[in-house]
Formats: sequence, structure tokens, C-alpha cells
Amino acid sequence: MTAPDARLVLLQEPVAEGLERMRELLAGQLDEASPAVRDMTGHIARFRGKQLRASLTLLAGEAGGNSTDEHPAVACIVEMIHLATLVHDDVLDGATVRRRVACVNERWDNQVAVLLGDFLYARAFALSTELSSRMCSRVLSEATRRICVGEIEQSTRRYDFEMSQGDYEAIAGAKTATLYGAACELGACYPSGNEEGGARMRAFGYEIGLAFQIIDDCLDVVGNPEVVGKSVGNDVEDGKVTLPVLWTYARASEAARSRIRDAYTLPAEAVEEAASGRGRAELLRSVCDLEPGVEYALARAGELTRGALERLEGLGASQARDALEALGGYVLERRW
Repeated sequence: MTAPDARLVLLQEPVAEGLERMRELLAGQLDEASPAVRDMTGHIARFRGKQLRASLTLLAGEAGGNSTDEHPAVACIVEMIHLATLVHDDVLDGATVRRRVACVNERWDNQVAVLLGDFLYARAFALSTELSSRMCSRVLSEATRRICVGEIEQSTRRYDFEMSQGDYEAIAGAKTATLYGAACELGACYPSGNEEGGARMRAFGYEIGLAFQIIDDCLDVVGNPEVVGKSVGNDVEDGKVTLPVLWTYARASEAARSRIRDAYTLPAEAVEEAASGRGRAELLRSVCDLEPGVEYALARAGELTRGALERLEGLGASQARDALEALGGYVLERRW
């Protein structure tokens, strides 16, 4: 077990029992009579990863004194929606590797990957109808709508080097931080609804999730795929201009800006020649110094995390609260 893995296990310790129940439920939901579907769900079970969103659901419940017997099921539904977004994201990004195994779209094809993502969404919302409260269905259907809107907005802002940081954060927040926020909100106030506690924890999750996405965007332009465990450079290949690049571009000379745009837009043959076959991200790194932009983006992630941690001040002392606080540092320091 790597040091980051071991650290995450310690952070999840206060909800280890709930996480184990969540995993049992998830395995049952991924089981399917169709051999073809079962082959695919068995494959994506290897995408299990950090299960941060499920952990946040359970930790928020424990920290707020709101845990119920249904919280593992809520966490399972959150995790299935996350899995569905991963499968669809890999199609949108043209990714080939996730968590060191082939993406569904790479092992099969895009059509199958889209259908499998839809299957996971259907399973998630079917399970939500079996719960005693409609709150889970309501919160997560709204979160899913916002995720889709964020992805659509991002797709329409490709190659937008003049995008404001505010617009970037709104899009990144919608497509990633929304589910973090929903997970924490449900943990804090499912099933009866503590609106104040739910709103506070939703904001905590949103800020942690946005910090997570900003760091993910940094890893995509400068990360080592062997360390990150998934394809990198996808944003540049797909024309997505993220915060480290926006910051670099805004402060670059006109000549440097032209080179940055070329890294995103040159024909594939020209990129192949200029980057010795290593792709657009490598070409981008060769035509500009991204390090200051990455440093700025990481600082912004730190600012968001500190703001998130301030929202925990109203919670009583507990191991779960300590774990939520430590998760902020874990998100900032992660390199995978």
C-alpha cells in the first residue's frame, strides 16, 4: 500500500463499517444477469479508487450526529453516480487509462461506454427510490443536472483563452464540485433535513471538490501518468483551457500566446513532429513555462480548502470531524 493509500485508509477509519456496507451494496448493484454487462461492471469495479465522495457522505453524517442505517445506501448511490460520470468523462476526454486499467471506451468503444454510464445512472436512481425519504433522489437529480450543464458549458468554451477565472471556476465547480457538495449535504441532513447544517456542509464539499478539480487540472498538464494512474494531457488534446493555462496565457507576450494557441490547435501531424510524438501537452510545456500558472492554481486550491475548513467550526469534536479536516490536506497534497 502506498503512503497516500495508507493515509486515506486512516482518514476513512471513523466510517470504515459504513464504507464496507456501501461496498457490499455497490457490488450488488453492479451485478447483472447479462454476461456482457457483467463483464463491463466487473471491469469498472477496478476503478474503485479513493471513494472520497462516499466517504464524505458518511463522515458528514457522523460529524453532525446524523448517521442513519440508510447512509451507506446514500453513499452507494453517490458512488454510482460518480462512476457513471467517470465512464462518460472518459468518452468526452478521449481517455485511454484510468486507475491504471483501460477505460471502458478504450477496451470496448464509445457507444458501449455511453450506454454503461446510462446503466449506472439508472441503477443509482432506482436504488434511491427504495429509500425512506425522497431527499436523496431530489438532491442527486439536481446535482446530476448541474453536472451535465457544466460539461455542456465546458464543451462550448473550448479554445477560449480569454475565459475569466470566475467562468472557469463556475464550470469546474458544476461538473465536479457539485457532487462533492451533494454528498456532504446528504450526509449532514438526510433524511429529515437540517437546512442550516446541510447548507454549511454542502458549501464545505463544494469548496473541497473545486480544489480537487483545480489540482486535477494541474496534474493533467504537468503530471506523470505513471504516478497519476490515468491518462494526462487530455484537456489540451480536447481544447479545454484550464486555470494554470489561463493564468500563463494572460501574462504571456503576444508571441508566447501564439505558441500556446498553436499547441492546442495545430494539425495532429504538426504536433506529432514538433513534440516527437508525445502529444499536445508536451508541446505546450515546451513553448511556455507553466510552473508559475500551476503554482497560482495550487495556491487557489489551498485558499478554497482553507475556506472549506472554516465551515466545520460549528461541529462538535469527533473523529469524523478530524477526518474531514484532514481530508482538506489530503486533497491538496495528492498527486494521483
